[in-house]
Amino acid sequence: MTTLLDHVIDAHGGPTPWQDATVIEADVTYGGPFWEYKGVPDFLGTDHVIADVHREHVILQQPSGRVIEFDRDADTLTVSCPDGRHETLYNPRASFDGYTPDSRWNVAQAGYFRAYATWSYLVEPYLFTYPGVETAEIEPWIEDGERWRGLSVTFPATLDLHNTTQLYYFDDAGLQRRIDYQPDVNGGSPTAHYDTAHGTFDGVVVTTARRIHIRNEDRTPDRSWVPITLDVTGVRLT
Repeated sequence: MTTLLDHVIDAHGGPTPWQDATVIEADVTYGGPFWEYKGVPDFLGTDHVIADVHREHVILQQPSGRVIEFDRDADTLTVSCPDGRHETLYNPRASFDGYTPDSRWNVAQAGYFRAYATWSYLVEPYLFTYPGVETAEIEPWIEDGERWRGLSVTFPATLDLHNTTQLYYFDDAGLQRRIDYQPDVNGGSPTAHYDTAHGTFDGVVVTTARRIHIRNEDRTPDRSWVPITLDVTGVRLT
C-alpha cells in the first residue's frame, strides 16, 4: 500500500529528479512587516538562492550585494558585504537563547533564520527522505471545506529547521498546503504556514507562493495580517 509520504514524493515529481540533482536555484522575494519588526527592514526584496539538494548548505545573494551563506556541517553563518566587511556567526542557533517573539535580530541572525528556512522550503518534500528523518501520518486537517491529510515529520539534530517536529498537510493531489511549526529562534511562536501556489520546474513541483500567519490557540490562522510572504520564480535544478 502506498504511504502518504510516497504519495507526496510522487506528486512533487518523484525521487529521481532530486536524486540526480546537486543544487536547486531560485529567485525568492520576501515581503511582510516581520523583517522591519525584527530590525532588518532591508531584508525585504528578492534574493537569488543557491541551495544544495543533499545537505544543508545555502547561499543567499541579496540585492545590496551582501551574500549570506549557511553551512550546517560547519555550523556557521557567514555574512559578506560589498565593502569587504565579513562576519561569521558560529553555532548560530545558540545566539537566540532566551529570545522571545519581540526580540530584535542582528543581520547575521536574520540571515540564519532566512537561510535555514528557505533551504528547507526549496528542498521539501525530498527533505523528508533524509537519513534520520521520521515521518508518520496523523489526523487530517479540515479547512474551508477541504480535507488535507497530515504528516508529522521529526528531524534529527543534524538539521537546523524551525523546530524538531513539524506538521505538514497535503491535498488529495498530494501537494503541500500547510505547515504548523513554532520557530525556536522566535520564542516558539505558533505559526500556520500556507503553500498557496505551485509550479513545475525541471521535473519537480515546487511551492511558488507562501503566506505565513500567526496560529491561534485553536490552530486556526490569524488572517488579519500576513507577517511574512515568499514568492518563488526562476527555479532550476542542476
